[in-house]
Formats: sequence, C-alpha cells, structure tokens
Amino acid sequence: MMRIKTLLLGLVCLPAVLFSQEKKWTLNECVKHALENNISIKQSELDLESAQYDKRDAIGKFIPSLNGSASYSANTGANINPVTNQFENEVFTSFTTGFNSSLTLFDGLRNIRQLQRAKLAQLATQYQLDKMKDDISLAVANAYLNVLLNKANLSSLQSQNEVSKEQLKRTEDLVEGGVLPKGDLLEIKANMANEKQQIAIARNTVKIALINLAQLLLVKDYENFQIVDEGYELVSNEVANQPVASIIASAEENRPELKIAEQNLAIAQKDVQISRGAYYPTLTAFFGYNTRYSDNDFFERSFTTQLYQNDGIGYGVQLNVPILNGLATRNNVARSKINLERRKYQLEQAKLDLESNVYQAHVDAQGALEAYEAAQEVVKSQELAFDYAQQRYDVGLTNGFDFTQAKQRLDNAIIELNRAKYDYIFKLKVLELYFGIDPQNLKL
Repeated sequence: MMRIKTLLLGLVCLPAVLFSQEKKWTLNECVKHALENNISIKQSELDLESAQYDKRDAIGKFIPSLNGSASYSANTGANINPVTNQFENEVFTSFTTGFNSSLTLFDGLRNIRQLQRAKLAQLATQYQLDKMKDDISLAVANAYLNVLLNKANLSSLQSQNEVSKEQLKRTEDLVEGGVLPKGDLLEIKANMANEKQQIAIARNTVKIALINLAQLLLVKDYENFQIVDEGYELVSNEVANQPVASIIASAEENRPELKIAEQNLAIAQKDVQISRGAYYPTLTAFFGYNTRYSDNDFFERSFTTQLYQNDGIGYGVQLNVPILNGLATRNNVARSKINLERRKYQLEQAKLDLESNVYQAHVDAQGALEAYEAAQEVVKSQELAFDYAQQRYDVGLTNGFDFTQAKQRLDNAIIELNRAKYDYIFKLKVLELYFGIDPQNLKL
C-alpha cells in the first residue's frame, strides 16, 4: 500500500519536475532548428528539387521517344477500308494500332549543351540555398544576441536596484541621525521609483526579444521559450586578427554570392552556344510499326490473322536544314551575347561588392572591439567615481541629487558596456561567415 501511494505521489509530482526542467535553447540549437524549419529555406529546397528535374529533362533528350496508338471506328457510307485501301460504301468496323519512335542524332550539339546548362543551373540553385542558410543563420544569431543583451541589461538594472535598496536604508539612518537632510531621502526614493520603471521596461523588452526569436524559429510556445544565457563571454578574435587580404581570399573561395555570379556567367555562355546551335541542320532517325483490321475483309480472315498479315514497318532518317526563319536565330544569338556581357559585369560587381563587404566587416569588427574596450574603461572610471560619491554622501559632504547622478552615470555605462559587448560579438559572427566558417558552427 505504501509503495502504491509513493508511486501515485511520484506521478503527481512528475509534471512539476518536467516543467521545472524546461528546455533552454543554445545558439547552435537555434540555428539548426531554423535551417530545418524556415519556410524560405524550404522554398529554396523546392527550387533545388525542381532544378534536378530540369536536369532529368535534359538527360531525357538523349533517349529515343516511343509512342503507341490505337483506334477503333465504325463506318457508314463511302469510307476507305484500312485493309484494302479502297473506298467502300458499306457498313464496316475497323481497328488500327502501332507505335513510333524517333531519336535526334544531331541538332547542333544543343542537347549536349542543354544538359551542361541544366547542371550549371542546379549548382547555381544550390549556392542560392547556401546563401539563404547563411542569411538565416546570421539573423538567428543577431536575434539571439539581442535577447542576451536585453537580459544582461535587465540583470544590471536589478543589481543596481539592490545597491539602491541598501543605500536607501543607509540614508534613512543618516537622516534619522541628523547627518543628511530629508530631501536626500526623497531623492533616493525618487531614483528607486525610476529604477523600478526601468526594470519593468527591461523585463518587457526581454520578453519581446524572446518572442521575436521564437517567431524566427517558428516556435509557437512563446511563454515557455527560453535560451541559455550563462557562460557567454567574448570568443577568440582569431579571425578578426587575420589580415584583411586573407579574409577576402577566403571569402572569394567560399562565399555563395560569388559562386552564384560565376555560375550565372557559365549559364550565359552555354545559352550563347545553344542559340548558335540553331544555325546547324537537325538529323533525326525514326522507326514506325503499324497494323490494321477490318470486319469487311475480302478473304474473311480472323482478327489476329489480319493483325499479323496487315502489319508494316517504316524507318529512316530526316534532315532539316534551316535556311530562313525571319532572322529569329540571329536575334536569339545576339540577345544571348548581350546577356553574357551583362553576366560578366554582374560577376565583376559581385567581386567588388564582396571585397567592399569584407573590408567593411573587418573595420566594423575592429571598431566594435575598440568601442568595447573603451566602454570597459568608462565603467571602471564610473565605478571609481560612484565609490567616491558614495563615501562623500555617507559623511554628508554631497547631497542626494549628486549621488543619484553619479549612480545613473554608472548604470548607463554598464548598459553601454553590454551593448558594446554583444555588438562586437555579432560583428565577429559576420566576419567568421566571410572567412568561411559554417553557419552551424558559429560559437559564442
């Protein structure tokens, strides 16, 4: 009986235990979940699947076509008997069947180049998917860091509020002892009221940031969605210390946006070759088999006998030579060449944009590091200033207004330090992507 009660008690407490062990998402888990569930990525995956079928279509042009046919008809009046091939003015039924096959032997190499083009288009679609994954990963990292920033700000405000509570008690004692005027106590209380308001705003900001991240991940349980917010310190700035030329070289080798432009140029070159292929003759081989039956047969043969004896085979090759087509081929070639030149310029622009973006990312990372280091110095200075102001306030050498101003300057410096820290981390993530680090391997 005691064992049953214990078991029932354990089952009752189980939901509470599970609830207390809610899942907290790491950055890598968020990125992985987004890459697996993002709608835009799924659409790009469908584009890739469609490109694979385009490739199969191109392969299919090397396979002979085969088509079968059959027809049954009842005839009255003057009609041609398919067996005797004579007009007959009688009621009769007939049946014909057969199949035809054809194969393109030569079409100016267009079938070969269509297959090559399909392969290039498939690669371009894959690079488009890779770029979208990078963009989504960076967006998730940015949203994740935004949550961490707001949580850090909330924690800083709460810690400073605890300091204010201690200072309130000390001020009350000093006012009662006649060391400080009552106005200083009112100033401290007013500052605490402002801090409570800021804490409430910061708490709401954290909640909104979590909802934004959850929406990006397509997680609908907003209320229970939480992330791991401990142990995040500045990662190694090994990439940031790399020469910018090395980062550019790595980006040119790895970045999908440049590969997309290169594939588009290769596709345009194939389009020129394909359009030129229309200048050449087309040679096609064909083969056909057919047979027929009529119930108005002179020899009164059976259905199977007629099908066996009335069959025929046709085969041969057909040559089509383009002579004049209203300048359509010439115009198509000219348009293809124009598009080729456009793709060359786009590739050149993509290289310039990539180099500019890498330089900008490198400068941003260096500037963010300098801003973070400067913010650290500001916090240290404001901490010293606040300690000095607190010592003077405790002995009545400064008033409550000056004291709260010193504390607010410290609070603002800490919040700015948090902002500078996570801004630097994010800019490092951008630089890491250009350096070729896989989005799923982004670390904090």
